[in-house]
Amino acid sequence: MNNLSDVDWDNSTDYQALWAECLEYVKDKIPNHTYETWFQPIKAASMTNKELFLQVPNKFFYDWIESHYKELLRQALKTITGNGIDINYSVMLSDTTHHQNDKSKPAVLSQNTISQPIAKVTNKEPRSGSGFLERGTKININYTFDNFIEGQNNQFAKAAAVAVANSPGQTSFSPLVIYGGTGLGKTHLLQAIGNEAMALGKAKRIAYVSSDTFTLDFITAIQNNKSTDFSKYYRSVDMLLMDDIQFFQGKESTQEQFFHIFNDLYQHHSQIVLTTDRPPMKLQGLQDRMLSRFQAGLTVDIQPPDLETRIAILQKKAEHGNLDIPYKVLEYLATNIRSNIRELEGAMIRLLAYSSLSQVDIDISLTQKILRELGTGKPTLSISIEDIQKQVGKVYDINLDLMVGKSRKKEIAEARMTAMYFARELTNLSLKNIGLYFGGRDHSTVVHACKWVESRTEKDEQFKRYIYNVRQKIESKG
Repeated sequence: MNNLSDVDWDNSTDYQALWAECLEYVKDKIPNHTYETWFQPIKAASMTNKELFLQVPNKFFYDWIESHYKELLRQALKTITGNGIDINYSVMLSDTTHHQNDKSKPAVLSQNTISQPIAKVTNKEPRSGSGFLERGTKININYTFDNFIEGQNNQFAKAAAVAVANSPGQTSFSPLVIYGGTGLGKTHLLQAIGNEAMALGKAKRIAYVSSDTFTLDFITAIQNNKSTDFSKYYRSVDMLLMDDIQFFQGKESTQEQFFHIFNDLYQHHSQIVLTTDRPPMKLQGLQDRMLSRFQAGLTVDIQPPDLETRIAILQKKAEHGNLDIPYKVLEYLATNIRSNIRELEGAMIRLLAYSSLSQVDIDISLTQKILRELGTGKPTLSISIEDIQKQVGKVYDINLDLMVGKSRKKEIAEARMTAMYFARELTNLSLKNIGLYFGGRDHSTVVHACKWVESRTEKDEQFKRYIYNVRQKIESKG
């Protein structure tokens, strides 16, 4: 890489050279497929007054870059120019973007694009001496209750979060502990509480911090003889939002410090909200007295979302990005990715990126390709073909002998084809092996069964709901 740090970027118009250098820096730091997916489609548009203007394919692209590679880009620009340069993002719009109702138009970009401003991101270093005193208040303004998709899996957790945001420290929900698996929305709810409380003027000093950052800042404070400042800062907040407290396990000194801060905040009726990946009492390596404090308030869980909620999440994302993605694609994504919202959104973003880069339509075929690349071609549920046959048999009131037998009666044939369809959808068995489970039938019979179910589902809304209900029964037994 050439050293361009001596270029006068205030006056330079060679922004393409700067961006090329930046890409070279980035390429050395990340896997090649990541670089091709997320950085090749970005175009440098112009540069004025120490601002580099970049164009990205869509809002999703910006969100992904901002959440995953903001620091990498900041460091690249710092290394190349010797100074922090701001990035001003805009979305490239093509004529097809405005044809929202034209299903034949692909959600891709043309060469003749225009820019729609999206965000300005400051890539300068934080002010010297900021440390924990500034890091503890960084809340993502995009995490709000309005864009949090509510479903049966998270209704109680959201209701509790809204309650503490509206009346921080005034309810019996302090601490509020939200637990659940990775990527289910705990961090979204946690930061939505902070954003709502600030918007309503219910809390003036809010600290949002992960347990890892809290630990790092505590260590830094000790090294710099600022332990008193550290403690004073956290004891002075109106609301403490702490993510991933499970990472306090085994860190005795940090736990001790947090315990005393917790007690002080609790006594002064400050609101405390914590998240963890499992019920607090199942956390190993935490002091019993700390676990006891967690139980003084309210503990709520977030479960994996059901199919309707997963589809709603994707629809909300598509609307937010002003993108027209076929419903069948959203449904296919939601059907095949069940347990993790972050993975679900990541697959959608990858799909959009691939479509933009390759100039191809977003359809089921492309979606299947993306899921195979992500290793998510089939749902990862522990469902056996015997489970499927048993549940389908119950629904149709048909025993296994009839299902795998030679009878061609309408209700028996329908049950058999339905079971074959779910065997293909919910297991990793080959068509040939599926046929063997149904009386030694060949793979062409399985293909016919699957096409029959898919065709009828498209034409018959009542049958579609019926198939959905059967799927729910099978998955609940998986």
